[in-house]
Amino acid sequence: MTQPVSSQPAAEQVPAAAPPPRLGLPALTALVVGSMIGGGIFALPKNVAAQAAPGPMLIGWAITAVGMLALALVFQMLANRRPELNTGVYAYAKAGFGNFLGFSSAWGYWISAFIGTVSYFVLIGSTLGQFIPAFGEGNTPLSIACASALLWAVHLLVSRGIRQAASLNLLTTVAKVVPLILFVILGALAFRFPVFTADFWGHASPALGSPLEQVKQMMMVTVWVFIGIEGASTYSSRAARRSDIGKGTVLGFALTLALLVSVNVISMGIMSQPQLAGLQNPGMAYVLEAAVGPWGAWLIRGGLLISLLGAMLAWTLLCTEILYAAARDREMPRFLTRENARGVPSSALLATNLMVQLFLLLVLFNDSTYETMLYLASATILLPYLFSALYGLQVAAKGAGYRSGAERNRDLLITAVASIYAVWLLYAAGPQYLLLSSLLYAPGALLYIKARREQHLPVFKPWELLVLALLVLAALYAAYGLKQGFLTL
Repeated sequence: MTQPVSSQPAAEQVPAAAPPPRLGLPALTALVVGSMIGGGIFALPKNVAAQAAPGPMLIGWAITAVGMLALALVFQMLANRRPELNTGVYAYAKAGFGNFLGFSSAWGYWISAFIGTVSYFVLIGSTLGQFIPAFGEGNTPLSIACASALLWAVHLLVSRGIRQAASLNLLTTVAKVVPLILFVILGALAFRFPVFTADFWGHASPALGSPLEQVKQMMMVTVWVFIGIEGASTYSSRAARRSDIGKGTVLGFALTLALLVSVNVISMGIMSQPQLAGLQNPGMAYVLEAAVGPWGAWLIRGGLLISLLGAMLAWTLLCTEILYAAARDREMPRFLTRENARGVPSSALLATNLMVQLFLLLVLFNDSTYETMLYLASATILLPYLFSALYGLQVAAKGAGYRSGAERNRDLLITAVASIYAVWLLYAAGPQYLLLSSLLYAPGALLYIKARREQHLPVFKPWELLVLALLVLAALYAAYGLKQGFLTL
């Protein structure tokens, strides 16, 4: 693993770590699939049906498929054209837009990752609550206590080594995909076209709104299930072969998209939109129960628990790595570069899991649900995605290193589509979750200031001060909104 920067005083140098473990294409693909396929796909039938009828759902998936494929291709393009940038979304934002926005991208990505981990704990508790009432919706004292114990067990596992944890993630990814494939096969046999086409545009459910409004509403759900698409890029520095980064990203995207769309479409051909919207999570369990009987629900619940454990592991790895990478590049305080004897970024790992623990307690005291965490995690990652897409557009526009105009024009088209999609997502998120995101983004500036002062460097450029001022104003307004009740968690 890359050592801490040489500008540290000798007394603060971290002891030499073991050579970095190298991850091949299967492990990198599993990190992408394992990050994206967590609890979201198991809750997808209910969460999408609560926002859209079958027609708008198909349009929403078409937009998502094009937009997310463009993002996946942007990450592939940047991995090949900017091989020196080996820390993914953070490095792209920094290279394109300077230190503060680079830091903010890393900070937002990290926030999204640990909030996503919190949502997995809540969903585990909610699933157990269907059999043990004391677990409730995953936000009861018993549920949070068990989640906390599991959190620190995962912490100990990851602290034993990145390669071992990544290998375990590969196994859990395979284990959780099997029930999903069985759902698709068994569900397809029970699919009824008249059920799928009944009230195709949602006119019988006025609460859903117009078809365009339905498409907009389901965007945050589809973003949530694709968070993790950048997983292989985040681990660029650990890849055995550079070409595997792009391959792992696109392959992981294709596998995940096929599963997600199949699960969503099949569910709407087994149960009607109002029925799906009224289910408890995990909605997929009830859909398969309706198709094949009670054993189907047990199959899905077992797959969900395996999936959530694997996703928690993948997200712990990813958000620890991005925090460590930013610190290693001196955009975060020096203490976050510390590693243990196994080469694991121990301070970054501890900081991550302390925040997960804090948010678990907030879930308990605010009665927050899985859906709340879902939308918040989705909103906080939108800016890192936008910065990556815009940097890709910047690289293609400059045209350096292209062998032909056709190659450059292809990348210009891909990066433009990805940028437009990222802007559309900000619009779809709406003001509530963007304001709540600003409340989480703003405190990060304190760590940025500390990191810059450690190096005796100027902290902000004039235009960065303007960005910071706008961010702080948005955060203050969000805090006021929470106090007055017109914003809620």
